[in-house]
Amino acid sequence: MIFDLDGVVTDTARAHARAWKEAFDPLLARAGQPPFDAAADYRRHVDGKPREDGVRSLLAARGLAASEDEVRALAARKDALFHERLKDGVDAYPSSLALIRNLRRRGVRTAIVSASRNCVEVLRAAGALELFDARVDGNDAARLGLAGKPAPDTFLRAARMLGVAPARAAVVEDALAGVEAGHAGGFAVVIGVDRAGQAAALAEHGATLVVRDLGELEAAA
Repeated sequence: MIFDLDGVVTDTARAHARAWKEAFDPLLARAGQPPFDAAADYRRHVDGKPREDGVRSLLAARGLAASEDEVRALAARKDALFHERLKDGVDAYPSSLALIRNLRRRGVRTAIVSASRNCVEVLRAAGALELFDARVDGNDAARLGLAGKPAPDTFLRAARMLGVAPARAAVVEDALAGVEAGHAGGFAVVIGVDRAGQAAALAEHGATLVVRDLGELEAAA
């Protein structure tokens, strides 16, 4: 089973959304635009994507142009703001950790996939670094030239690292771009975790099963 990080294993999606809002709002205000919506804009434009892609997506949606230097600067600003929030600690979802531990006791290999370049730091802070046999994060994607979600590249890389065909693996995601990537990669099951009231959208983007919390899977196991 291949898990997304933010919003699936760790409760860091809100911290990401707040960091994005702090990064975007000054630029949007100067352009006479409404502020960044930490719920709707986050889900539609940046959730699950590499930082620079998220910047491009939001700016395009607002009809704003930016140079690549400006895109990188805004992405770096968001990263710095997120690092500040990491100092307050990282919470993991207990039900997610319980499911992963149960799977591993049964001999199921697990991987973590994240667009974040802070994946190791976040996992370590959450005490979950040792729960995965393979990891593909934003650093790996940049080094290997893997396209970000909604392309399936990072999930396919994780499957190869686990030594399993996608048709014999499951993806667990909370982001629309992530479930779309799992579906595009031909994975046997794409489990959407609905933490934001978007169950229908998760299904429309490729989730074969939608749950509100991974404890539902643990209870059924």
